Amino acid sequence: MNRLKSFIINIHQLLTLDTKYGAPRTRENMSNLGLIKNGAIAINNDKIDFIGTTEELKRNYNLNENSKIIDASNKLVTPGFIDPHTHIIFAGSREKELQMKLEGKSYLEILESGGGILNTVQSTRKASEEELVKNGMKILNKMMKYGTTTIETKSGYGLNIEDELKSLRVIKILEERHPIDIIPTFLGAHAIPPEYKNNVEEYVDLIINKMIPKIADEKLAEFCDVFCEKGIFSVDQTRKILQTAIKYGLKPIIHIDEIEDTNGAKLGAELDAIQVGHLLKSNRDGLNQLAERETIACLLPGTPFCSMMQNYAPARKMIDMGIPIALATDLNPNCWTESMQFIMQLACYNMKLTPAEALTASTVNAACAIQRENQIGSLEPGKIADIIIFNVSTYHHLIYHFGINHISKVIKNGKIVVDEN
Repeated sequence: MNRLKSFIINIHQLLTLDTKYGAPRTRENMSNLGLIKNGAIAINNDKIDFIGTTEELKRNYNLNENSKIIDASNKLVTPGFIDPHTHIIFAGSREKELQMKLEGKSYLEILESGGGILNTVQSTRKASEEELVKNGMKILNKMMKYGTTTIETKSGYGLNIEDELKSLRVIKILEERHPIDIIPTFLGAHAIPPEYKNNVEEYVDLIINKMIPKIADEKLAEFCDVFCEKGIFSVDQTRKILQTAIKYGLKPIIHIDEIEDTNGAKLGAELDAIQVGHLLKSNRDGLNQLAERETIACLLPGTPFCSMMQNYAPARKMIDMGIPIALATDLNPNCWTESMQFIMQLACYNMKLTPAEALTASTVNAACAIQRENQIGSLEPGKIADIIIFNVSTYHHLIYHFGINHISKVIKNGKIVVDEN
């Protein structure tokens, strides 16, 4: 397919995720996928020109032997997946920690022993910019093969001025080189670096007085994130960092209540965070406040899965409360998966989302989590042509048949970037 007018026809199930049902979607609207049977799409350059049935398309367009046509008979078509919480800028791996998890060591115990984030920080500081770009390209290629067309990704494995800037510049290079769109986030407050172990406030001051102003000046990030958790950054420290970030034009997002309830959900509501991530332990009062503000709860089922935790975020309760939820991989050296298909399957099997809710959370709601719902996340005329064609005929089968890649084709900006058949 070239980037001129092209057509996808005879689609068995076309899921538009039309924003007329809300953006973000909440409660019962998460189940309305805008399904069109025998659907069709016309693409003009990088934008969607038409959505409807195949019969309607043929009445409106002249299809002939010179037309660029994809026949999607017996196939499912959806918007491209959006992964709104990832950490792809790192070096090394931590497979040895699997044994520690199997022996019952907790996340914080592994971190305190020099593993976890701090282990990756050592490797990332040693890595050159070129090495980080190479590793990032490999990860992005795999994500795209599983249907992801846009991601948010963070710094956070540098934890000093030089290496945080290096990480954010790598994100900028990857955005220029790779078809996937990449939204950059500054996460200097990801962990307390060893050199500041006994003086956390001094590191917080470094973030506030040196890192944020420099990053804002160079326009290296759109969002600022903090890992708000017992033993890492407190609610007060998180508030201080994010209030500074807001003053410099960075939008707030927060890792909250993953291991313990720190009242992170209340803080997210107080700061009008665009999204908050994890929420395994958030209390009901905090969740109510998130619901009132329509803050996106970005749920990361891959994290409790790989950390062998007993509990997942209470997704059903959140939906019933009217909290808009998104799904993301949380791809990082502790939770290494490029597949949003797998994340949706985990969300259904372990958090009791329906297949429709999981698809909504991975497309239109995920777009809202990075404030891109006017461009992507749904298939509507005028929006960017980021489209997945699956080798299954129904969206239920996408979840039911788990553990494999169902991709037939991935279209990014109107161009085929993955073509399995």
